Amino acid sequence: MELLGSTMTTTYARPKTSHFLPAISTMASSYRNPQPPLGMGPSANMWRTNSYYKSSSALPLTSSTQRENFDLVRANTTFYPSNRTTLMTRYTPDDWYKSNHSNYRESESSRKSAERLRKDTIRFMQDKEQLTRRTQENTSKNIAERVNDIVFWRSELSHEIDNIVTETATLSEVKRRLERALAETEGPLQVSQECLYHREKRMSIDLVHDDVEKDLIKEVEVLRSCQERMRRHLDRAITQLASNRGAQHELEKDMSNKVSAQRIDDRCHYLRNTSDGIGYYRGIDRIDHSVSLPDSWSKFTDDNILRSQSERAASHKLRDEIEILLNATSNEMWNQFNNVNVAFTNRISETADAKNNLQAHLAKTLQEIFQTEMLIESLKKALRDKENPLKVAQTRLEERTRRPNIELCRDNPHH
Repeated sequence: MELLGSTMTTTYARPKTSHFLPAISTMASSYRNPQPPLGMGPSANMWRTNSYYKSSSALPLTSSTQRENFDLVRANTTFYPSNRTTLMTRYTPDDWYKSNHSNYRESESSRKSAERLRKDTIRFMQDKEQLTRRTQENTSKNIAERVNDIVFWRSELSHEIDNIVTETATLSEVKRRLERALAETEGPLQVSQECLYHREKRMSIDLVHDDVEKDLIKEVEVLRSCQERMRRHLDRAITQLASNRGAQHELEKDMSNKVSAQRIDDRCHYLRNTSDGIGYYRGIDRIDHSVSLPDSWSKFTDDNILRSQSERAASHKLRDEIEILLNATSNEMWNQFNNVNVAFTNRISETADAKNNLQAHLAKTLQEIFQTEMLIESLKKALRDKENPLKVAQTRLEERTRRPNIELCRDNPHH
């Protein structure tokens, strides 16, 4: 056994008071005195024989309480130098050596027990120190892995946020184009309706249900159908924008929570035993403030990303449908507009031809009317010219009626 410290030497001075050793007055209890306290008188000043010591050594040992009472009585008893030799020589040298060896053995056993306890305690402290260090290292490693997971999901969230923001901006631009296209259909619709209204002013046989009117009615129907489809897609675009912004809000909220969690875990990861701000928090290890598990935590972010991706896919599909709708409605309206223009051109050409023909016939009719009027005038003149011959004939007939008697004959001149 390795001896530590310095050896103790005997001193004849007054012993110092120590916190580790008992007082001198109590040291006597370590000696096993089998002799009970005796009354000391003048008649007791005699030599004790060996039989006395043998008989005294055969007596049973007293208890510790009796030994302490004996020590107290002995300490309070006044011994005179004249009878010290007769009163203090109650043990043999063998007893003294045995007592010393017993004390040595007890001390040796106590030191061995203390050494084993000290070594076990040191080994226990070293084991706990290693366990604490390993646990702290594992905790730091787990926190680092957790930070890496948070950084990974942050990057995924950031990438998805950029994508959803870009998609929302693109859909907003397509929505504005759709609104402008819807507003621009009001002008052609009003023109078509005014054309139909003005064509109602045609009179008589010209109020005909021709190809122009049919194409104008069809153009109005096409314009209204295009407007209706545009309004439906516009409502869908507004709803999709709201869904995109809702998904973006969830992503940004999750991103903000990830930033806060990363900041806290970074601070926890860099905490050391010598760091400032560490302290005791009573009962913190028995309180579980968690609301999720690692699986549900990652699933929550994954669900947000999947929702955003789904909304982006729906938004992209809606944008394609709006683009197709704009092209289709534009083609339909332009085709119908061209058909109406062609019908108008044909109808105008037909009307112009009919007008020219009518004008030619009118000129001829007017010429014929003029000639007929000239004939009427000639007839009137001819009638006027026949008045005198009629007068002559009637005068002749009247004069011939005056022929006498038989001369009044129905002859050829009379006929």
